[in-house]
Amino acid sequence: MLTLEFTAGDVARIRFALSCLWEAASSYHVLQAPERHVIQRPWVDRVQARVEAAGLGRGSLLSALIPPGTRYMPDFLTPPSDSLAPSLADELQILLATPHEVVRTELDLVDWPRNAAAQALYDDPASGLPRLAAELTAYWDIALAEHWPRMKALLEAEVFYRARLLVEEGAAGLLNGLHEAVGWQDDTLSVAHKLCGGELPLTGNGLLIVPAVFVWPAVRTVTPSENPQLAYPARGIATLWESAAPAPAALAAVIGRSRAQLLVELAAPLSTTDLARRTGMSAGGVSQHLSALRAAGLITAHRAGHAVLNMRTPAADTLLAAGVA
Repeated sequence: MLTLEFTAGDVARIRFALSCLWEAASSYHVLQAPERHVIQRPWVDRVQARVEAAGLGRGSLLSALIPPGTRYMPDFLTPPSDSLAPSLADELQILLATPHEVVRTELDLVDWPRNAAAQALYDDPASGLPRLAAELTAYWDIALAEHWPRMKALLEAEVFYRARLLVEEGAAGLLNGLHEAVGWQDDTLSVAHKLCGGELPLTGNGLLIVPAVFVWPAVRTVTPSENPQLAYPARGIATLWESAAPAPAALAAVIGRSRAQLLVELAAPLSTTDLARRTGMSAGGVSQHLSALRAAGLITAHRAGHAVLNMRTPAADTLLAAGVA
């Protein structure tokens, strides 16, 4: 059990961020042992052969740093983000600036044999870090870039949901609801953790909470006392990879096939552009249908950065459930 001891200042500095590097590292971890991550299997089936063909499998630097199973992954792979609109290039600049002594110290904590690429990074971080950044960039382009808009929309909706919980229920309501392995009591956050334990008094910088798609089903932590991070699986991640079912015929007969299909697609928050791409409707047509659904109280919309995300209301969930009964 890992326990993080908060001061009042730490509670006040609880904040959220999204991270491309958390998704890159965590998704590569999934590829190392896909049988442990059944929810992500459709994504694995789409990208695994492409990753191998690009030379990013066995023998790569990524394969040396990101292990299967519950084992330590160097913390410099996931530097703290300060953005809800992250950029892979910006995060890689932080990685490239990792002090060389930190690279070596964290590689010494890795508990499996180094391959030649990892040893080269250890011996010469000045040359090894750019190679790592290049592999991460190539991996992102092959495995994640096409999926990132949908992933980001889901993660932004997750932050919106958690922010509302914080307002309504305070830090206890927020933290106790993140994951079954996480609990908050008496100014202490407990994380049921297989990799590390003990007590860590925080130092006033708070906690960075990172909702992520690929950390499921566990939580992951980076725990230097000056800048701790907690990554946890966002809600609704299974919906990213499944194809939407056809709209219930009974509901389509009442509100129209197009509007019923839009409600089905909104199992996860999506923008008008995303809905147009998924359904084949024009963006203008989608917008008109969404306006009608919003007026009927079946969807809501909120702004996340430059995008407006549409979400089903409980009334729409009830209608969909009734339509398939």
